Amino acid sequence: MSRPIVIVGPTGTGKSDLALNLAEELGGQIVNLDAMQLYKGMNIGTAKVPQYERRGIPHHMLDVLDVNETASVADYQRDARDIVERIRASGQTPIVVGGSMMYYQSLIDEWNFPETDPSVRARYESRLEEIGVQALHAELAAKDPEAAKTILDTDPRRTVRALEVIELTGKPFAASRPTIGKPRWDAHIFALDMETSELDSRLEQRTRRMFEQGFIDEVRHLVPKGLRDGVTAKRAIGYLQVLELLDEFGDSEPTASAVEDALDQTFIGTRRYVRRQRSWFRRDARIRWLDANADATGSLVDQALRTVRKRS
Repeated sequence: MSRPIVIVGPTGTGKSDLALNLAEELGGQIVNLDAMQLYKGMNIGTAKVPQYERRGIPHHMLDVLDVNETASVADYQRDARDIVERIRASGQTPIVVGGSMMYYQSLIDEWNFPETDPSVRARYESRLEEIGVQALHAELAAKDPEAAKTILDTDPRRTVRALEVIELTGKPFAASRPTIGKPRWDAHIFALDMETSELDSRLEQRTRRMFEQGFIDEVRHLVPKGLRDGVTAKRAIGYLQVLELLDEFGDSEPTASAVEDALDQTFIGTRRYVRRQRSWFRRDARIRWLDANADATGSLVDQALRTVRKRS
């Protein structure tokens, strides 16, 4: 059966285009590896490839959750692994693409997740709402300093999960980390990156284009569908900033300067996330890095195919 191709790396580097091109070249199907693209209706803010641009190629693990549902790495692991197995059994190549770090790790490594307890998690989520993510992160640091070093004090989901795991297992959060070894299915793993200045420029343009394409209206449309009630979706980069914008102005139309500020904060948050992605993926020696700069020698698809055909 075909060895899957996994494409990861920082936001905005062209992962989706490469996945589509490889799927056409190799006869493949695409499996989403972006946590926020699991959500129905979160399209503009997640740069989800529209249906009409998918070239007739099957896409999986998109639009599987309502915005008031909580995304789960364990659920993703179970469902995505099953989909990859089915694609392989059909004789086609699974092409997994996205930048969500823990979802990537759950797919290709041995990772048995500690059970969750809704009452424990709800208690920490209530604490989060009460004191904020930075104060809750300080509580994590007091209980497990090593876990606090690996989780940003702006990351509410992982902070809550770490505290939950520590309480349920009685062990440090690191004890539940995956075992790193040969990737599942002996997958080809690629990551895209480019010069920071070029990527910053692309991210700024992309963020501005999001707002021009109706991002604020997308968020407005998702509010009555339960966006504010969810735990994960409402904190996605961009969605959080636009919700704060809508809260500030209520039924009034936001001013141009306020919209510009929300745009800037979204760009800053995205750039911060890119730094985390680079740091995470650079630690994985199994990854083959591809040059996504505009002046790179050879197209991304050619760079990838040379490795795939050499190793297959």
